[in-house]
Amino acid sequence: MAIPVIDVHTHCLTEAWFALLQEHGGPRYTVKEVRGGLRAIHLDGAPFMTPVPPMFDYGLRLKAMNENGVDIGVVSLTCPNCYWGGPEVSLRAAQIMNDDMMAAQTAYPDRLRWFASLPWQYPELALAELNRACEAGARGVMVLANVDGRPLTDPAFASIWTAIDARGLPVLVHPTAPPGVAEMDMARFQLTASIGFTFDTSLAIARMIYDGFFDRYPSLKIIAAHGGGALPYLISRMDQCFDNIPACREKISVRPSEYLLRIYADAVVFAPAILALCVNTFGADNVMYGSDYPHTIGDMPGCLARVNGLPAAARDNVRGRNAQRIFRL
Repeated sequence: MAIPVIDVHTHCLTEAWFALLQEHGGPRYTVKEVRGGLRAIHLDGAPFMTPVPPMFDYGLRLKAMNENGVDIGVVSLTCPNCYWGGPEVSLRAAQIMNDDMMAAQTAYPDRLRWFASLPWQYPELALAELNRACEAGARGVMVLANVDGRPLTDPAFASIWTAIDARGLPVLVHPTAPPGVAEMDMARFQLTASIGFTFDTSLAIARMIYDGFFDRYPSLKIIAAHGGGALPYLISRMDQCFDNIPACREKISVRPSEYLLRIYADAVVFAPAILALCVNTFGADNVMYGSDYPHTIGDMPGCLARVNGLPAAARDNVRGRNAQRIFRL
């Protein structure tokens, strides 16, 4: 039986979610036109996410999947997710998107699966929505690399992580605008997309490693977005710091690189040599195809072509076998 091509990093929106953000996201989150004529969501004046029509249209999504040979897409809400409102608004934003993705999976059961979104900043509400979403068929959880500026290792989120760990769910750690975008002048050149996102993911996963996160939650299946950020390039530096800086050994007793076999990455990178580095760093059993469709820099055919160019021993694992295993497809 042929291994299906499974896209673990692909995003959707709804008009109801977008309207809720525009009504309740201010003053920090605003929607303004950017160079080129599109409207982008801004954080503290810096653009970081540009909604495009295919995000709102499953018909266009399936057409693109058919054209590019993608069998299954695991869809998720993109940033800024639902971390920008009070309790009622944040919960409503999560429910709107979870209900929409659930309906899409019901309509296209052979083609779509989904990551639940949770109002992480309100743990009791998040736990209730996690239960509801899992009962509705969610195959994992999507979380941003920081929750309104707070790290994922914040003790306030421990109950959520404990519940996810108990279920053994995959968790896509996806970047958003990192804290300090205004101070770092990321508005110019839309630097959040090119640099800020990978920085956000790298910082989140590095904190998890040094904080002993993977020892506390042994059943988690963390997927570090965009090829693991800069971790393939920096993990040896993290080891060097562990060996020579006592603060890096405060909560862990083995080198950071030893945790990489517990971490997954997607293949949303844009050069064959970088994908090879990603596979070499995380292992051929821990990298999965993703496209970042339909973001402006997403690349469904290109990411798949780079995966198809991997050595045969790794290619089928990355195309779909690894995702079949961790999503239990």
